[in-house]
Amino acid sequence: MLPELQVEIVSDDEMAIIEAALAAAAARPLLSAAAVRGAATLSCAAYSTAGDIEDSAPPPRRSLLSRFRERRALAVTDITATEWCDKQMEFVLEHGKPERTEAMKAGSDRHAQLEQEVIERVDIAVRSAEESWAVKFMNFIVGTNQLLFNGLTRELPVIGVVEGSWMVGIIDELRMPVDGISFHPSLVDTKTRFKATFPSEAQKRNGRLQLMCYKYLWDSLIAEKFPAENFFSYFDLNPDFLLSDDVKRYISSLGFNAQTFGDVLKYYKITCHTLSRSQEKLILRYELQADHSLLEEYEFSYDDQWFKDQIQEALRFWLGARDPKFVTEEELWKCKFCKFAPSCPKMASNSRC
Repeated sequence: MLPELQVEIVSDDEMAIIEAALAAAAARPLLSAAAVRGAATLSCAAYSTAGDIEDSAPPPRRSLLSRFRERRALAVTDITATEWCDKQMEFVLEHGKPERTEAMKAGSDRHAQLEQEVIERVDIAVRSAEESWAVKFMNFIVGTNQLLFNGLTRELPVIGVVEGSWMVGIIDELRMPVDGISFHPSLVDTKTRFKATFPSEAQKRNGRLQLMCYKYLWDSLIAEKFPAENFFSYFDLNPDFLLSDDVKRYISSLGFNAQTFGDVLKYYKITCHTLSRSQEKLILRYELQADHSLLEEYEFSYDDQWFKDQIQEALRFWLGARDPKFVTEEELWKCKFCKFAPSCPKMASNSRC
């Protein structure tokens, strides 16, 4: 029986920013930061032209990355939502996410239940972006210690640079092998299904990409030196920021002594160097929402070239190097579940045929 550990979870409001996407069951963070203040806001300011409109060319349109993720990392769910449908992702960014369905809520509730099986949620008030990141890094440390000593952890935050862009994610579950020989953890993601049917290939492909993102981020943290200076610069963070007494007490309760944000990052980097790369085999679990019975456990291997191709294609969309694509003819069934379908040019063109 796993002991209860005190960790912090990111608030729903904060995660709505860093994990914005249309994933069917949005991942829930372990760290909860209440009353976050001083964090950078998204920049969506409109451009104005100088001089007479007749004599001026319109300014170049800013990329989606600079408009909606300025000074913020892309979330893994940003990438998977893009792979699902570029145009739907664009609609979400431009008009906001549609109201969550009951199936989405059920998926989130199930993830919360799985999380509560191994951790106890504790709210910690933070007053800056530095403190918010500090508790995220401490959550990673606590979670990986739980993995090493108990063989299992869930909702583990990871961050890294993927193909030149900062990316964050929440790993659903990591398991240590039960043979006592291997020290390479397995990455697992649990999906819930409303009906007792097997997932389509498109759904499995999307799940494969999600887990490969997590593996890449985990393995990069283990194998590479964390780019601290790039991190501080990109997110506009001060390593010498003095932590509040509340945050210091929380960190002290975990057995660490930290006065500044930089102190926490040092512990984080040391922890990363003590861990092992994850296994090449990744696992997708599909459960029935009604009773949590297992419908399928799908195991597949990490494919480095396929993963890089997918990431590069997604980043071209986010960086404005290409226009958004519509779903293929074979996957038009996705449009039946899209709230933006009535406004989508793809559906309009099909109706005229």
